[in-house]
Amino acid sequence: MKITSFLLPKDKVAFITSSASMREALEQLENHYYTALPIVDSDGKYAGTLSEGDLLWMLKNTPGIDFDNMHQVPVSVIEKHIHNESVSINAQMEDMLALAADQNFVPVVDDKNIFIGIIRRKDIIEYYMRNITD
Repeated sequence: MKITSFLLPKDKVAFITSSASMREALEQLENHYYTALPIVDSDGKYAGTLSEGDLLWMLKNTPGIDFDNMHQVPVSVIEKHIHNESVSINAQMEDMLALAADQNFVPVVDDKNIFIGIIRRKDIIEYYMRNITD
């Protein structure tokens, strides 16, 4: 089986750009009920993952930042505490499964590291549950 079977394409994925503000990131997390979002740079490449915790630690540890001025803080300056490794669209299932064991989602990139979507751990578990119980 190819990992493309599990791919949730970029146009169906909530993500943020590296130029987005802290406020925009918080709103994306809130609107989609996510705990983390992939970050895509200006070239469309996967640039990392931003988590709720990253935002909270930034608020806690940076004097002067509050909800009123979060729109002035770019995501690019926020320290990231989670590193979701990406996988190539051409990767083997074993590679993707190994990453999914430790990550809620696995970012998927093409040969030029362009972000093309994610694979959600939830979808993998549901697939195997359907096939194990049949």
